[in-house]
Amino acid sequence: MTFITTIPPADADGKLARLYDRVRGPDGDVDNILMAHSLRPASLEGHMALYKNVLHHNANQVPKWFLETIGVLVSLRNACDYCVEHHFAGLQRLLGDDAQAEAIRASLSADLTATQLLGEKELAALRYAEKLTQVPATVGESDIAALREAGWDDGEVLEINQVAAYFAYANRTVLGLGVAIDGETLGTSPSSDEEGDWGHR
Repeated sequence: MTFITTIPPADADGKLARLYDRVRGPDGDVDNILMAHSLRPASLEGHMALYKNVLHHNANQVPKWFLETIGVLVSLRNACDYCVEHHFAGLQRLLGDDAQAEAIRASLSADLTATQLLGEKELAALRYAEKLTQVPATVGESDIAALREAGWDDGEVLEINQVAAYFAYANRTVLGLGVAIDGETLGTSPSSDEEGDWGHR
């Protein structure tokens, strides 16, 4: 499952067992990316808090399907198949249109300028996320100005930034520890927007 030792749910106790109970999916399993933190439960707790608050908080204004799209793009650019597959499944579920989701994925895999599926506002956000992923030191104030000009307000820019940054973290957790997707249910996400509740749907 990973390059390092992990503690499966059946062997967990104390804080780790309590955390596993909070992050179990509908099938009762714990995602491998979360089990990768098992030797340091505080790290698992921090990861889930960041994930939940960045991607699924009820104060977010950017549509959830588009936040998932940003996650798929960043994961594609980082060649993180684990995160691509998980969050593409989430994108499919949120859109409710498999053909459209597949077309978006194909466009993200190729040249962003080639897609006709998203408007200029969305493309501006994807260009920013792509630049932040590939050449972060080159991002400047003009990039933020371009997002504002495309119609994003500063709070939405922060959401876009944080989702792109979160996926950089998640991708490196997966790739750096050899997390595999074997046996996982794809596309589940936190069901509650209440702070501290990490249930899945």
